[in-house]
Amino acid sequence: MIQEIFEGIANTIIRRPKQVAFLIFALFCIGIFGMTMLSMQTGWETYVFKDTPAGAIQEKYNNDYKSDTIILIIEAGDPLSPDVLRYIDYLENDLRQQQNIKSVTSITDILKAYNGGTLPTSEADTLRIVNSLPESTRTLVYPSNVLTLVQMKLTPGLSEKVQKSVLNNVQSVVDSSTAPPGVVVEMSGSPAFQQQMSTGLSSNMGILIGGALILMIITMGILFSYVRHRFMPVLLVAIGLVTSLGLMGIAGINLNMAVIGAFPVLIGLGIDYAIQFHARFDEEARKGSLEDAVFMTVTRTGPAVMYAMLATSMGFLAMYVSTVPMIRSFGVVSIIGINTCFWVSCIGMPTIALLVNYQPKPQQTGQCYAVGTDACDTIIDSPKNRAKNGKRSSFSYGQFLTNTSVKIAKNPVPVLLLAGLIALIGFQIDPTIPVSSDENAFVPSDMPAKINIDKVTRIIGATSTADLLIQGARVTDLDTVIWIKDFQDYELDHHTEMTGATSIVTYILQYNNGVVPETQAQLNTVLEKIPVDTRESVLSDSMCGIIRFSTTDLSMDQQNNLKEQVVKDIEFLEPPVGISVEPAGNFEMMTSLLGAMSESKDIMTILGFIFVGVFLILVYRHLHAVSPMIPIIFVVGWNAVMMYIIGLTYNPLTATLGSMTIGVAAEYTILVMERYAEEEERLHDPIAAIQESVQKIGTAITVSGLATFFGFSALCLATFPIISNFGISTLIAVAFSLIGAIFIMPAVLSVMGQLTEWLDRRKGHGAPAHGTPEGEN
Repeated sequence: MIQEIFEGIANTIIRRPKQVAFLIFALFCIGIFGMTMLSMQTGWETYVFKDTPAGAIQEKYNNDYKSDTIILIIEAGDPLSPDVLRYIDYLENDLRQQQNIKSVTSITDILKAYNGGTLPTSEADTLRIVNSLPESTRTLVYPSNVLTLVQMKLTPGLSEKVQKSVLNNVQSVVDSSTAPPGVVVEMSGSPAFQQQMSTGLSSNMGILIGGALILMIITMGILFSYVRHRFMPVLLVAIGLVTSLGLMGIAGINLNMAVIGAFPVLIGLGIDYAIQFHARFDEEARKGSLEDAVFMTVTRTGPAVMYAMLATSMGFLAMYVSTVPMIRSFGVVSIIGINTCFWVSCIGMPTIALLVNYQPKPQQTGQCYAVGTDACDTIIDSPKNRAKNGKRSSFSYGQFLTNTSVKIAKNPVPVLLLAGLIALIGFQIDPTIPVSSDENAFVPSDMPAKINIDKVTRIIGATSTADLLIQGARVTDLDTVIWIKDFQDYELDHHTEMTGATSIVTYILQYNNGVVPETQAQLNTVLEKIPVDTRESVLSDSMCGIIRFSTTDLSMDQQNNLKEQVVKDIEFLEPPVGISVEPAGNFEMMTSLLGAMSESKDIMTILGFIFVGVFLILVYRHLHAVSPMIPIIFVVGWNAVMMYIIGLTYNPLTATLGSMTIGVAAEYTILVMERYAEEEERLHDPIAAIQESVQKIGTAITVSGLATFFGFSALCLATFPIISNFGISTLIAVAFSLIGAIFIMPAVLSVMGQLTEWLDRRKGHGAPAHGTPEGEN
């Protein structure tokens, strides 16, 4: 059936090349249209699925309590000078008029409160008031003698688009104001951080895609010079990439950090497929007519590359089990991309070749980078090239691979033991590799918003909080309020990293002379006294409230440990019946991301092995089918060793490395296995079959791997550490995948060949097995 499909494609191209080309062009245009529907996503939905319990809590928290703060850092030689204070007061009045700004606080508000509603007229009066302030208040508004802060709380539950509009409005107010000489105003806070991250990711996407395509052009110019129209694979990849982006836009898949990191991966794998089709077409065009070349290329190389592509897809499919949306989207986009690039190359390359009347260059070097059944036979097996190879005294990479593979095939056990030992070490040390979920570490160190947030943190301490969401039938019942107070006191007594707590209890005490009401009626009266805005900041209604613990500056691991202790404390102190208390906000989301990544990366890797293994058995149905799994397992273990040595950490992108490596390595090892099965059927000698396989396909796989390698290397151009570190790890994976296919696979096939012979002798045949197993093409 598969063969019939590819024969139908080939015949359609031969009979109607112009119509096929028009169809490809139409898909390309649809892709361009779909690209206009793409949007960048950087919010909490990239870390938590909305339709999960955790997502529901996060959405409730964001809508009711997450009041992001925009901070203006005002630096001046003397922030308390009358001119600077008047400027801040003027700025603050304008900012209060902006939509979706709930409140604005600065030093001028405090000075007015202590000075009868007006600013002090002299700097001496200002200093007197400032020095009389409690230290905690003074730190927030006047943390240094060279700067002061203006803090704007936004309306809770604003979308990213609305927050961006608010930021632009604030920036317009600042730009249109006339600051005194020497005064510098900078913007900080979470909204500014998110906006700059989104802008930076968009610019990085252009850098990555452009860089990958440029690297592909250079690679094709150097490695693929023996064919005519050597840059055609780059064109095909560009068409495939645009079509993939368009399909993403039409399907409503948003861009995020992981998706952007997938584009160079798609280019690297896509160029691999295009090279294989181009090389095979070039070989076939030397034998006969272009129509025959189309038929042979599509029907012989098409199935072989498709099976390798589908095996790669199995690795990406394993990512779908991840509980992190960003990781799942990486897998989905990768599957869409490599399938699109495969079919564009399979159909587009022969079609374009027919339309341009492709004529191969004169063959002078004996080069052939084609794959698939009978690929490179006429070139490498020709008497001229056999004689040339026999006489050559200079170094030949192809001959080096052949000689090395034969030596390995004759002594497979030591090679497999050494490779397996290194892999085993890798699997042992993999759990010790740190996992990072700190969003602050994902972005460039020179991003202005990050610099400003770090500056604020250094001056006034951590701005993050440990938030707990309280839900139940009656959060405002007296017994619940008493429990909240006892719980807050217990946490502050037992956790030194907690520096304070804010909840409805805080304002009840404030409006009731520092004591908890004794009856429900008294409590209701006090609740009515609390201003609506103040009450709603910690109590959205009688069924939902929030406890905010301010903390010292904690690493993500420390936050995770604190969260685990707090959860145990909640269980120990037992909230009233019908009341639930759960971590929320970044305190829950980013710390849970640590566990989700650690768990997901192991599950994805195991499922990747299972998916690829089952796929190979179903497709090929013979003993050799499992042979690619051994070098793939080794490569995954080697990756961990190298990550440990060079100090890489796991993040939402590198967490995909195991399953992605399985997919990438599967392609190369499958191509070697297929060629070995073909040669073993012809020669009936495992060692000779290995020698012929590597001689005919070793260089082709190396060139394809190098093209993929240079495509992936564009990731290293990213300014975002999360993406550039992923680039380093993928380069390691591709390099090891090539080593596994070219040097480990011969050892595995040699052992498999010996095992097959032994089994046949046990069955009484007394001779090595002949013929291709069922299912082999």
